[in-house]
Amino acid sequence: MSDCFHTLLLLALPASGKSEVRTFLDQRDPAAFHMGPTVQLDDYPYVHLQLLVDEALVAMGEERLYHHPDPKGQRNGPFIDSFDMGGLVQLLNDDYHELLTGIADRPESPARRLLERFDAASERAGAKAKLRLLSDSVRAKLEVAMQKEATAFYEAKAKNVPASLQGRTIVIEFARGGPNTGTMPLPPGYGYKDSLNQLSPEILANAAVLYIWVDAEESRRKNIERARPNGVDSILFHGTPESVMDQEYGACDMTSLIQMSDAPGTLTIETATKVFYVPVARFDNRRDLTTFLRKDPSDWTEAEVAGIHDSLKEACDHLWAAVKKDSR
Repeated sequence: MSDCFHTLLLLALPASGKSEVRTFLDQRDPAAFHMGPTVQLDDYPYVHLQLLVDEALVAMGEERLYHHPDPKGQRNGPFIDSFDMGGLVQLLNDDYHELLTGIADRPESPARRLLERFDAASERAGAKAKLRLLSDSVRAKLEVAMQKEATAFYEAKAKNVPASLQGRTIVIEFARGGPNTGTMPLPPGYGYKDSLNQLSPEILANAAVLYIWVDAEESRRKNIERARPNGVDSILFHGTPESVMDQEYGACDMTSLIQMSDAPGTLTIETATKVFYVPVARFDNRRDLTTFLRKDPSDWTEAEVAGIHDSLKEACDHLWAAVKKDSR
């Protein structure tokens, strides 16, 4: 058995501190948290690219395919098809397999490859393929419009594929939730339940879940606080529109999933071929321990660093003990 997490799923509502925790780990000795040097996967770049697809289509006089317009004029509203959130997980599956093989995807036409992947991922998640329904002329114009961004995306993704994963920890980050209906389970397509079961067996067989615990009200407050006018492309400073917070993050089902699991200390994740029991631990960030990490590291105080270090280490120690127990 390795002496560090192989794959860590870093999960939470928006603005709960996921990206800040990643920033902290980049500045610390990861071994203290049972991690090796990290390789990061995040579904937000795919959301950003789908927003660009919608914007390009609107500019051509076509309908949006992925996101409703926002009623307050922000960049986007919620997903049109809730199952496309599972499609984002299918895209992460592709990227994870790429890391395992060590072979970076370097397509001849990045835009065409990206659009094909979007459709394939949607279908695997139970959503409809959308882009292939466009006329040939619109599809061709869309590929031209997306070529620059897609090229930059694939270049960055290729650089993220290390020569070896030996001693490294793969960190996969995403946020899920749903409308605040007052009851569980959340509607189909929403929440962690309907995204975690889209993860590949390759991931689930090696995964542990670190959940950053912040309630929906605090997530909403911190989302407003972190947003910057020019932060749309930023991991630390992008703001999620209010309509999206209401529909997609008004409630979180993680606590329910932990309580309902067949095996204590795990999440029961059912795929088409196997049931996985994935170890889970919560890092309690309801008393905000992470916002200071958006500052330059030279401005971090000893008290701030000690606060997150001790709480995060406690959660990671607990999770590591569960992983070791599971491996026996």
